[in-house]
Amino acid sequence: MLTYTIRRLLFSIPTLLFISLIIFLLLELAPGDPMAQVPLTVPPEVKQKMREALGLGEPIHVRYVKWLIQFFWVEPQVFIDWLTRDTWMFGWLPDTHFAADKLRVISWQTRSPVMDIVIQRIPQTLWVVGLAYVVGILIALPIGIYSAYRQYSVFDQAGTFVTMIGFSIPPFFTGPLLIVVFAVGLGWFPSIYDTTLVVNDWASFKIQLQQMIMPVMVLALQTTAQISRFMRSSMLDNLNQDYVRTARAKGLKESVVVMVHVLRNSMIPVVTVIALGIPAIFGGAIITENVFKVNGVGQLLLTALFANDLPMVQTLTFIFALLIVVFNLIADVLYGLLDPRIRYD
Repeated sequence: MLTYTIRRLLFSIPTLLFISLIIFLLLELAPGDPMAQVPLTVPPEVKQKMREALGLGEPIHVRYVKWLIQFFWVEPQVFIDWLTRDTWMFGWLPDTHFAADKLRVISWQTRSPVMDIVIQRIPQTLWVVGLAYVVGILIALPIGIYSAYRQYSVFDQAGTFVTMIGFSIPPFFTGPLLIVVFAVGLGWFPSIYDTTLVVNDWASFKIQLQQMIMPVMVLALQTTAQISRFMRSSMLDNLNQDYVRTARAKGLKESVVVMVHVLRNSMIPVVTVIALGIPAIFGGAIITENVFKVNGVGQLLLTALFANDLPMVQTLTFIFALLIVVFNLIADVLYGLLDPRIRYD
């Protein structure tokens, strides 16, 4: 398993380099000019100096290499400097200055480091997206298990109906629908997510909980629909296997047969769906964050796209691709842990 993990990590390096090249070229060759929003009264020579200040005066391959160095070399050094300076775990170490006076990836829109802005937005996204994914998994797994065990029952049919709704209705429809019903009609929840809210007492915690319910519901609905269907299908495949009949013939309790033997083998394909769904739900959060005005990473990406902020868009898109590669690796490693028959070494 260790050999396989190391091999996959090494194979991920050229994969990420190829993905980064594709992202960089697609955005660089896309139509649009960062100087398009500059007033027409600005002289051409001033515009040219502004382009050079943004780094657009160099060849495209030079800019690509600089972007890679900034992302993979300079930004980790900035993170190390922050760990030794501001964290309680490593703050006792001597302060490092690895990234001092080094050029970082700078946003064209705000003229500040891109990763600093991303780190500021990540907590809001994790509050909403992370909680929605956990809630969706906790709901989906029991529904899928019981639906398979009680196939064609009323519960199974009701679960199938709800999951079909979750598959069919996109977030850009579910979000406004919940706002109209629960915010405008009933007045139970706020329609706009207040990112400036500070939770320091029970009253502020209740407000935070209220404003999180609707975006979490939108994202959790899709997660529940997808994972519960995979869980049900995988459980049905294993319930009819010979080893299940053997376990029952040996006198094992039904709960042990279902929850230990069948569930463990059924989780192998479901782990793939769960692992690969984490980057996907960040993509779905782009729409949901925009609907509910959540000041997170998804809303940041849309803002950068409208502003033609290429460094921000390139960095965020590559982060999403990096998540996909990492969670692919995690899913493959978990295969061997869930099924002893799978050995990669």
